[in-house]
This record gives sequence, C-alpha cells and structure tokens, in this order.
Amino acid sequence: MRSLHRARPHPRLSLRDTPLPELNVGLNVSIAGKIYLAVDRALERECTCMQIFSRSPRRFRAPPLLDTDAAKFRRRRREAKLAPLVVHIPYLINIASPDDAFWAECLDAYVEDLRRADALRAEYFVTHLGSPKGEGVDFGLGRVAEAFGRILETYRPRCRILLENTAGGTIGRHWEHLGHIMEATRGGDALGVCLDTAHALASGYDVAHAKGLDEMLGTMDDLFGLDRLCLVHANDTKAELGSGLDRHEHIGRGAIGRAGFRTILSEKRLWHLPFVLETPTTGAEDDLANIRTLRRLAREANRAKRGR
Repeated sequence: MRSLHRARPHPRLSLRDTPLPELNVGLNVSIAGKIYLAVDRALERECTCMQIFSRSPRRFRAPPLLDTDAAKFRRRRREAKLAPLVVHIPYLINIASPDDAFWAECLDAYVEDLRRADALRAEYFVTHLGSPKGEGVDFGLGRVAEAFGRILETYRPRCRILLENTAGGTIGRHWEHLGHIMEATRGGDALGVCLDTAHALASGYDVAHAKGLDEMLGTMDDLFGLDRLCLVHANDTKAELGSGLDRHEHIGRGAIGRAGFRTILSEKRLWHLPFVLETPTTGAEDDLANIRTLRRLAREANRAKRGR
C-alpha cells in the first residue's frame, strides 16, 4: 500500500524540557432521561471533554432528536466549556456487512447519526469498522471504503469521522487497514483516527513500553500522518499483548498498568489530544476514580520528565 504521509523525525525530550499541558480528559457519559443531562453527569465526574451515544447504542433506529433537546444540550455544554464533544456510532451499524440490503440500511442509519452529531455540534464521530462476516480482509476493506464514499456523497458532516482501531476481528486490528481505507475513500480527508489503548495492546502493539509506543506511532505517521490522530480512548485491558480480546479494565489495573499509562502520558506526540475513558463503571464513583487516576499519572509523568 502506498503511504499517505512521509514520516518526519520526532526529537526526543530532555528531562527538563517543556512540561506536559493540563490533561484534557473525559468519559463516555450516559444520556439516560434527556440527552442534555449528560452534560451534568460529565461535570459531576470532573470531565473537561465528553463522549456520548446520541441514542441507544443497541437499537438500529431511534426517534428523531428533538430540536429543543439539542438546543438545551448545546447551551449546557457551551456553559460547561466541555470540549471536544465526541459522539460514538451505535454498535449495530455494520458498514462492512456483505448483506447488500442490510448494508444499505446501515449507510442510511450512519447518515442519520452523523446528522444527530452535527445537531449537537459534536467535533468528532467515532466509528468501528464493522465485520465482513467471513468474507475476508480485502472484501471488508473495500466495503468500508465504498461505504464512506457513499456516506460522504450523501452528507458531508461538520464533525470529523474518526476510525477506531480494534482489538481483534478481520479489519481494523492493524494500522495498515485504517491507512488503506483513508487512501481508498473518496473524500477521505474527512476521516481521522481514534487510538484505543486497550485495543492496541490486544492487537499486538506494546503501548505500555516506550519502544513499542514509539514504533506504533512511527507506523501510524508513516501510513497516514499523526495529524489525522485526533483522540485517545484511554482504557486499560484485562487482555494480554496480542490476544485479540476486547476486555476493558480500570486505569492502572490491567496489562497496561500505571507504568504503561505514565509512558503513554509522557509521549509528546499525544499531549495535545483529548483522552476519553471507556472503563468499566457502576456509577459516578468508578468514573471519578478512573479520571483522577489518569490525571495523577499525568502529573507523575510530568515530574519524571522534568527530573523532579
């Protein structure tokens, strides 16, 4: 595959180089009740950015988003100064499906969800790449690229679509897959990337250690350019390196661990990005614990970088 981007060298930081900026961190927040209540929940959890599903993630279709509810959401988020807003694709939409009729339905639903994200003034729309259901990698990559081409011909969103790497499966496990899709998609400049740390480790990228993280970021830069990387899903994982299993864990308690997240948070090429957590939760207490742990690890990484 032809590279989309020529890699540029990244100078190493000295121990007393510029300190890390304040971490912009948020969570995937429930929209139960009314969608605008998600803003209040984000503030309760000390978020500075946020992610939501704009409707139930386990239903294929949903009632229209009311203009009044969208307006309240926009106003509350603006007052709360939460940015960016990330909207996540529902689970049932599969833009790699080999079933032509279902695939067409998925494209219609995808456009509908993009319109909802724009109504909420989301900056990003995160999407999984779907499954070709046994048809193989080449079919799946072509199907997804064709899907995005048709979607972007039908509706050009204000938000940027972010392709998320996967822990396993046929497509999305390797960064080459994402690079191929962006290269093959008509209007592919509308596409960016979301890095999920748990998925990366499970798919064989050793993000818990500086050498593995550096090699992975170099691969991404070579394939499509790190300017396309817009968001980090900061998740620890119960799965082992290369296992292909999607098993999220609380920050610092999994295979990445506290040391691994300090490594990730020390990486200068990621400092400007928002970090969104999708860690296990039973309520605000778990969410707060994960948010505070990640911020504490960022401070520790900062002190280590400055030799204090």
